[in-house]
Amino acid sequence: MDYVYIAGPLFDDHERSYLESISKIFEERGYETFLPHRDAGVVKGEYTKDIKDQIFITDIEALNKASIVVALLTGRDVDSGTAAEIGYAFAKEKTIIGIDANNVKFLNIFVRGLLGRGENILNSLEDLERYLDE
Repeated sequence: MDYVYIAGPLFDDHERSYLESISKIFEERGYETFLPHRDAGVVKGEYTKDIKDQIFITDIEALNKASIVVALLTGRDVDSGTAAEIGYAFAKEKTIIGIDANNVKFLNIFVRGLLGRGENILNSLEDLERYLDE
């Protein structure tokens, strides 16, 4: 069974909900998924060095375990953490899929290159379902 790391911005309920929808699509097809906010936790209260270190360790272990990384590419610019996860996955030669959620902005050229020069970017959850079912 493939292990899927789902990367994306975690700044609000909408972003986290969209990432959970991505996870559900994979899980319904038998994949095991890692969602940083679900599996590493959301910081409540003081954001200490120990908490930051533990989140990093949990995330990097999950990235190393994953064979697939899916990245939500929405926002004014690609989230810096998401971009770092994409770069790490590329360097580790993992399969990377981007979902732009029909965003109306132009994607960073370097990030686009890491995503198969744009070939591995899908526009919607429906496109993701079709991609996985093919």
